[in-house]
Amino acid sequence: MSGVTIDVAAVQLTSGSDPTKNVDAAIELVVSAADRGAKYIQLPEYFNYLGPAKGFAAVCETIPGPTTSRFAEVAKARGVTVHIGSMLERSPEEGRCYNTGVILDGNGLIAATYRKAHLFDIDVPGEVVQRESDAIVPGEQLVVVDLPGFRLGMSICFDLRFPELYRRLAVHGASVLAIPAAFNAVTGRAHWDVLVKARAIENHAFVVAAAQAGTTAEGIATYGHSMIVGPWGEVLAESFADGPDVLVATLDLAEVARRRSQIAVLDLRRPEVYDSLADPGVQR
Repeated sequence: MSGVTIDVAAVQLTSGSDPTKNVDAAIELVVSAADRGAKYIQLPEYFNYLGPAKGFAAVCETIPGPTTSRFAEVAKARGVTVHIGSMLERSPEEGRCYNTGVILDGNGLIAATYRKAHLFDIDVPGEVVQRESDAIVPGEQLVVVDLPGFRLGMSICFDLRFPELYRRLAVHGASVLAIPAAFNAVTGRAHWDVLVKARAIENHAFVVAAAQAGTTAEGIATYGHSMIVGPWGEVLAESFADGPDVLVATLDLAEVARRRSQIAVLDLRRPEVYDSLADPGVQR
């Protein structure tokens, strides 16, 4: 079975707390990905500021704004779709921002935005304690967007642990799932690879997962291992670099329909059963 193919890129970054430096580095790698033929190019989460939460207020922007305008120029000049993995967007709530992904089309126009729904509030004693919700307002809407050749489902980092989100994206036609991330180094070593593959396998979808890598000057340690995974769980590209990298892979979108026809998990769902859980302690 043959069909539409598209070259996509996952750009791995080592961002820090200098937005200008981060944006310049990201643009350089986006251009490199375009030079290698990628038509859809994805950046990681917090690509333009990976620093202490106390700096968020100074970095938050409107969308559209200065950062999206710079990438719009690149997208239009190169005729590519650029997915700004996520950036800090101003919110109406004093002291908190949105963590927002932005997609710019080949004309430099904003095609979609998605505000991270699940925030990284965790407490792993002795290892990781963090409350993203102290500084970030959660989003309230899932997003799928039609791009040239495929339909993309959007997510950000910690969303990865919530499979029901990705199932909804797949049910609504997503054949490619976007997972830009700044995955923690500790939890990343334990869970990143298997979770990325699982989201691809359970939905028979391609996954593009661009990640932050390395440790910032302030000690924020991220796992890296950006990946592009196929709908059978096969790894098409993976980064083993400790710093910036560009992964490019060719997606054959016909593979999504082929795998979904072989094991029709989307068609064979039984939503009416999922809310009918029996309580064995209740006499009937």
